[in-house]
Amino acid sequence: MDKPNEGDDANDGKPGAGRHHEQIRALYEEHHRALVAFLHSRLSSSADAQEVAQEVYVKLLALDDISHVDSPKAFLFRIAANLSLDHLRKRAVRAAAPVDPDDNDWHVTSVPEQHASAFQQWKVVQQALRELPAKTSRAFVMHVIEGRDFSVIAQSMKLSERMVRYHVGNAMAYCRERIEAEVP
Repeated sequence: MDKPNEGDDANDGKPGAGRHHEQIRALYEEHHRALVAFLHSRLSSSADAQEVAQEVYVKLLALDDISHVDSPKAFLFRIAANLSLDHLRKRAVRAAAPVDPDDNDWHVTSVPEQHASAFQQWKVVQQALRELPAKTSRAFVMHVIEGRDFSVIAQSMKLSERMVRYHVGNAMAYCRERIEAEVP
């Protein structure tokens, strides 16, 4: 029996599929926790963050190849940002839809406890951002809240993209730690 070529996936049949899946696995192992934290900060829901993160990896796996991507991590987070925005839009549409009491689709109604929890988390994040150095806090706000690209932030703050990523990553980690410590 012939051995498949290096990088081929016997189950997929596409040349390089094994290498592609390995790239996605490596991205998952290296960035999954940060990705979920990023999505949680945008969506204010652990379940939604996990769901959107899963969608991100499905999208990546659906692509033929990502070896041409300059920064796979940035690409991963850009997909996540776009999907989280789509998710928030859908959530807003569902929240604006009138509720039919005879309808069994109860998940479209707002749950006050979720709003209270999200508000509490937001307060913790605001306090955490005040505790961080100004550059770190500003980079985080510009990227995560305003949705600006790292390159735009780098130009605006007169920093390298790498430093912007460093500041945003530190702010995300700090905010996540504070939320985990203070919010049940």
